[in-house]
Amino acid sequence: MGTWGTGPFENDSAADFSNHLDDLDAESRVTAIQRTLSQVAGETGYLETDPAASAVAAAAVVVAQLPGGRPVSAAYGPELRIPPIPLELRALAMKALDRVIAEDSELADLWADTADARQWRERIAELRRPLEGFP
Repeated sequence: MGTWGTGPFENDSAADFSNHLDDLDAESRVTAIQRTLSQVAGETGYLETDPAASAVAAAAVVVAQLPGGRPVSAAYGPELRIPPIPLELRALAMKALDRVIAEDSELADLWADTADARQWRERIAELRRPLEGFP
């Protein structure tokens, strides 16, 4: 996976996910976000990098619609408007982010051995903050 920064859209998998969202009609964008988050949140084995990076991007899209959430303005984020995200996706986004930073996550393993590991974890924590408190 090509990575050029610690942000949720600063890698090839997330950029591909964003492009995929832009190729879909509005309602299908929400479905794709839900599917991506569900896949990662429900993974019980070793979590591979590509789905994990896509889930971080999907969670960033969810967070962008929340009070206190950072807007999606990255050059590689989705360009088209995302319809309102259903409330139940907030908890799913939190579960997916928790899964991404778990011990059996390839993405977390890859970041752990870099000089930017702390910054990457801080970026994940920034995404988690607006999601806290949702069942």
